[in-house]
Amino acid sequence: MTLNENLIFLRSFIQSPKRVGSLMPSSRFLANAMVKHAPWHDMKAAAELGSGTGAITRQIQARATEATKVFLFEMDAAMRNNLQAEYPRFTCHADATHLVETIQQANVEQLDCIFSGLPFFNFERKLRDALVEQIHSALKPGGQFIAFQYSLQMKKQLTETFVIDKVEFVPLNFPPAFVYVCRKREINKLQ
Repeated sequence: MTLNENLIFLRSFIQSPKRVGSLMPSSRFLANAMVKHAPWHDMKAAAELGSGTGAITRQIQARATEATKVFLFEMDAAMRNNLQAEYPRFTCHADATHLVETIQQANVEQLDCIFSGLPFFNFERKLRDALVEQIHSALKPGGQFIAFQYSLQMKKQLTETFVIDKVEFVPLNFPPAFVYVCRKREINKLQ
């Protein structure tokens, strides 16, 4: 993490604390905890919501194959421009509430995994619901949604839509965080 990335992150937090959610970018410990649960051996397409300065993106790039399509979503224009310059193989987009439309425009039907650093509980309920619906719709059956949060407040809402396989506490981050490893419920097929 460079000083410039930290300054960009801090500036974004000061301008919009509810949207950014933290004073500092994610630690390498949190980034590793986020990506270690993903099915990298079979990953065709993935997205990262709230990519920020790329702490988790770096770990995604280290594990994704050349064939893996990766979509990055970041509202902050300065951060998004930096991401596009640093990760030219990935596509960068502004608004995760258009996740399904964005992947379909790239001829991707569904995603294998979605990573998220979005501070869901800072958002109005309507926005939170819209994001969860987009995530659910974009994932293939059994696809993973891996998100970090600074509290357990989202557990109830996520349980309504996903199977939560694990919640991992990551103390070596500022602030300490919880990584939710969720899975899209498989649709029961009629026999």
